[in-house]
Amino acid sequence: MTEADFIPKPSTHQPETGSVTWQSPSNIALVKYWGKYPNQIPANPSVSFTLDACRTLTKLSFEKKQIPNSDFNITVFFEGKKEDDFIPKIKTFFKRTEKYLPFLKDYSFTIHTQNTFPHSSGIASSASGLSALALCLIEMERFFSEEELIQQKGFASSVLNNTQLKKSSFLARLGSGSACRSIEGNLVVWGEHPQIKGSSNLYGIKLPNEVHPVFKNYLDTILLVDVGEKKVSSTAGHQLMQKHPFATQRFKQAKENLSKLTEVFKTGNLETFIKIVESEALTLHSMMMTSMPYFILMKPQTLEIIQKIWEFRAQTNIPVCFTLDAGANVHVLYPQESKTKVYEFIVNQLIEHCYKGQYICDQIGFGAKKL
Repeated sequence: MTEADFIPKPSTHQPETGSVTWQSPSNIALVKYWGKYPNQIPANPSVSFTLDACRTLTKLSFEKKQIPNSDFNITVFFEGKKEDDFIPKIKTFFKRTEKYLPFLKDYSFTIHTQNTFPHSSGIASSASGLSALALCLIEMERFFSEEELIQQKGFASSVLNNTQLKKSSFLARLGSGSACRSIEGNLVVWGEHPQIKGSSNLYGIKLPNEVHPVFKNYLDTILLVDVGEKKVSSTAGHQLMQKHPFATQRFKQAKENLSKLTEVFKTGNLETFIKIVESEALTLHSMMMTSMPYFILMKPQTLEIIQKIWEFRAQTNIPVCFTLDAGANVHVLYPQESKTKVYEFIVNQLIEHCYKGQYICDQIGFGAKKL
């Protein structure tokens, strides 16, 4: 599909008021996306586990403007409290998506949103938040596109079709690149790759290749090392890849690692899975440390946790590994069958390195849900 496929036909049916509610998960990339071209196009393909417990719940209420104007009218409540600080980012999102949602200036919007995880904890709240908002807008668009069905039955169809899911991912990408990987699950690919049929730079897709059962119920314990705002945003980090001395080789490496990982997903080879995933995490941070200006988002406790994971794995042969997002927190990944021993290890040895002992137990999920 192309961008033109997401431009809707004109509709004369516009309800006066209404509301829609969706919840959408965060995700953790296994092959990392770091570096982008204009219009949120990734410099390399990526693949992620969709998470289940780390979600954003968003209710979008809309009311037709009595007096039209050329601005976006938005009010935001986060966890029950009015938050004007969120409005500029949402307005930017609306500006980028107006071409594909031409009704945005016809309505006043009130957004009530909340997370199931601590805000600014280093978990990708932009991915879950903007994907949830994108889904709400697509649900709203259905009130226009399914006018005949609504008039006959009083409601739109109960599920999003494949095109609507793709458009949701497409819109989410325009708000936050990684958000396009949060619409579906449990493994999602974003970015064109010759070995993955249907892959696209415009939206994420469920990995269409064969997946071994071991990867269908994988576990992720997120260790919260640092819960403050990052000193360097992901947006700034992506921009630094434009003149990075190792950018070309990094983009090539990511494509090769995704090729290897698709084979790993098929065979269930956890030894190779661990090598690729940990290498990707460390490569991501090495790009940060070798950019200009350079920066470090890992903390001393991040390194302590990594070292202990390596020691534990060497001593026990249990296939536990780590990955990192663009921050200090550590995602501890392990198969369901290793849950008891790994959890004991986490509680006995790793939690002491977390901020106030905070951690989140999560597992691989299956995407967003309408509420």
